[in-house]
Amino acid sequence: MAAIFNLAWIFLKIGLIFFGGGYVLIPLLHRIMVEQFHWLTLKEFLDGLALSQLTPGPLAMLATFTGFRAGGFVGGLVATVFIFLPCTALMLFLSSRYEKLRNMELIKTALDGILPAVVGLVTAAAYSLGKTSLLSPRDFLLLGGGFLILQFTRLSPMVVILGSGAIGFFFHFS
Repeated sequence: MAAIFNLAWIFLKIGLIFFGGGYVLIPLLHRIMVEQFHWLTLKEFLDGLALSQLTPGPLAMLATFTGFRAGGFVGGLVATVFIFLPCTALMLFLSSRYEKLRNMELIKTALDGILPAVVGLVTAAAYSLGKTSLLSPRDFLLLGGGFLILQFTRLSPMVVILGSGAIGFFFHFS
């Protein structure tokens, strides 16, 4: 039971800083899930991250996956509920006060300050993932191809992910 409470506490803390998109949390999630608690191996973390991109709320699904691996069905449920609890409570609070808050200069300037930090966190996440998963020229070709397709077409990210998986599968058996 203590393990479930520990899981709830950890995902509640993660949920408290879960803004700016889930990608900013990748380095933190890696540190907690792989290095600190050893709930996942690096390979499982990367696989979970890749698979979670096929679902709505990608990194939240990684929390569910990790919770399940750490504590079974109850662990998955606890991790999911507690990663969403802070943002849900915050949105309920803010939505009732939106009209008052949206025109406050303090709020506008705070958000302007947060945006560059979020870009930095996403860049750190990309670097962290890249140094562990970009190991061959094929990996860099898939990275470049995926970037170009997503940047210059309207193709769904899911199609790019599935296509990259198919290419990886093809090269593995050829």
